Amino acid sequence: MEDAQILINKGLAFALEYGPKIIGAIVIYVIGSWVIKKLMRVLGKVMSAKNYDESLQKFLLNLASWGLKIFLIIIVISNLGVDTTSFAAVIAAAGLAIGLALQGSLSNFAGGVLLIIFKPYKIGDLIEAQGVLGVVKEIEIFTTKLTTPDSKLAIVPNGAMSNGNIVNYTAEGKMRVDTTIGIGYDEDIKKAKEVLLEVLTSNPKVLQDPAPSVNVSELADSSVNFAVRPFCKPEDYWDVYFGTLEGCKLALDKAGIEIPYPHAVEIQKQG
Repeated sequence: MEDAQILINKGLAFALEYGPKIIGAIVIYVIGSWVIKKLMRVLGKVMSAKNYDESLQKFLLNLASWGLKIFLIIIVISNLGVDTTSFAAVIAAAGLAIGLALQGSLSNFAGGVLLIIFKPYKIGDLIEAQGVLGVVKEIEIFTTKLTTPDSKLAIVPNGAMSNGNIVNYTAEGKMRVDTTIGIGYDEDIKKAKEVLLEVLTSNPKVLQDPAPSVNVSELADSSVNFAVRPFCKPEDYWDVYFGTLEGCKLALDKAGIEIPYPHAVEIQKQG
């Protein structure tokens, strides 16, 4: 009975000593979390009002959110009576160990910072990097997310992005579509050029400045090849590419201009 009373007394003493601290820590955490959310919303609105780049907004908000949360946790632990000096030393030691273990992640973080500062691309840009072609969907702290032309999500580490070659097709606001169309040697070159050029100029998605061009590019074994090169907006690339190929074939057929093909091979197959 005396042992039970002793345990009860110790429990009461513990509750009286640490209860208020624990309750205070919980209250601080709840209020702090609410304040952080409000601050993030206000900060986001301020950045939007200042016309901050969307990529920069997300990156800074992510960074600020994590920093404030870590600061809040330190305050909560301090309120529980833990020596923050020793705690900071433990955090530093743990940070060093984690840093050594996650050198790649730190490299990606540094790469993300460089991408945000120098802005080789932004959200919505069509880029090609690290063997991936796609539209930038999101620039995060460690990775960049791209949506490929076949609607796949590609996630590329920022470290590799910041250290590798990047081709930004959107930056100049226009792209050249390169196609090759061949005609027979007996056909009228000038007439063929007029027909092909008409296909380009009649396409509303083909830019008139720079003007599209049609030029003889090669005297091949069985055809005279034309370099057919319209310009378009990056988002219209595939529409113009496929439209050009189809339009040129239909227009040449209508004009009675032959596109050569290996007749000998066809005869052998039929036989």
